Amino acid sequence: ALRVQNPAGPSLERLAQPGTVAVVTGPQVGLFSGPAYTIYKALHAVKLAEWLSGNGIPAVPVFWLATEDHDFAEVNHVWVFDAQHRAQKLEMRRTAGSQPVGNVTLVAPPVRELRTALQGLPFGEEVADAVEDAYRAGSTMGKSFGELVRGLLARHDILQVDPLLPEFRQLAAPALRSAVEAGPELNAQVLERNRELTAAGYHAQVHVEEQTSFVFLLENDKRLALRRHGDEYVLNGRRFSTWELMDRAQELSPNALLRPVVQDSMIPTVAYIGGPAEVAYLAQSEPIYRTLLDRMPCAVPRSGFTILDERSAKRMARYGLELPDFFRGEDALREKIAARMVPPALAGRMRDTVAAVDGATDQLRQLLLAFDPTLAKALERSAKKVRHQLSKIEGKVGREAMRRDERCAHDAASLYGLIFPERHLQERLYSFLPFLAKHGMDLTDRVYEAVELDCPDHRLMVV
Repeated sequence: ALRVQNPAGPSLERLAQPGTVAVVTGPQVGLFSGPAYTIYKALHAVKLAEWLSGNGIPAVPVFWLATEDHDFAEVNHVWVFDAQHRAQKLEMRRTAGSQPVGNVTLVAPPVRELRTALQGLPFGEEVADAVEDAYRAGSTMGKSFGELVRGLLARHDILQVDPLLPEFRQLAAPALRSAVEAGPELNAQVLERNRELTAAGYHAQVHVEEQTSFVFLLENDKRLALRRHGDEYVLNGRRFSTWELMDRAQELSPNALLRPVVQDSMIPTVAYIGGPAEVAYLAQSEPIYRTLLDRMPCAVPRSGFTILDERSAKRMARYGLELPDFFRGEDALREKIAARMVPPALAGRMRDTVAAVDGATDQLRQLLLAFDPTLAKALERSAKKVRHQLSKIEGKVGREAMRRDERCAHDAASLYGLIFPERHLQERLYSFLPFLAKHGMDLTDRVYEAVELDCPDHRLMVV
């Protein structure tokens, strides 16, 4: 099944040997490779597989493409930035209904808009050419995504799995058949697992009820939701017995909790590289693993990065900024930068004024406490108002200083657009493409080197 879509290479041959395990990760097949963390997950999988191989456990990296998902609105767009770090959203405007996104035919993918957005970046043309080669009208979302990512990560020989391929549907059928047969038991176990997670202070990532079905029906190129009623499954008034669905196992598609179990029924997965939501899915999926497979891979949190160019890093240092400063919003960031622009003498005098007011108020409060405690409380309320007004004046001074210095206003907008665009971590909004366009196609190698297996915490990376 893997040979159908993967070129011959060391990973394919190694996985064919007994004893080889797989380090798996999986993305949505988002437009133009989706968010940047897709690439980070893949590189983390590569590095862990190489570490295992170097320590006597032959391993290969595997990319499970989420082509079966049917939420087209989640994958029909991509965000990039231009040379000024202004965020731009590119979108394919069409309706896919309940069709699996991997089968959606490309109609006018926004390659031209991408080329325009990246044209001010040093390697923009090279990146746009790579995207145009993969995203051709008439191709599909799944095929184009796979081709682009394979090209970007060609040096790392990552195997790809498209679960919509007939060969994989056949391999998935036994696990799907078992899941349908054990439906009531699995529901009860997952509901109990959800209660355990909640009692331990966590939450259930996927909502599950007694009628929840862990499978969808693939029919007429649509992924249709089923509801379970006892030994039957219901779809828009149609009823299917458990045995009917078991007979149609190759036409079924797993939900979010069953999907990793189906995946690992056909792949010797030793570890899964996932984001926060995926790790939470695996916590809920544990009883399904136990019942259907009697084994489960390690859940490994993916690496995460905020990538900065050296100029942006120097700007942050100049204004005394750290990453959390961006999480308070662009207005708060501008306020902090503005405060750095106040002339030192004026800033010092304002601090002295605040200190003088606080000192005088404290002395007066001590006298009033002896004279009339109620007046002391009234003084404290008035003092707070005075401090508030002084703070407002300080803010206005900073904004005026910033207004007079256009460079600072530009720096604030550029930094915010790069680091926390649309109030999101850059890796969760931007595609990896504008970073390649800015820093060169070898950026993937530098990110690979930066992945630390012992510390998957989010890191600031200056390139």
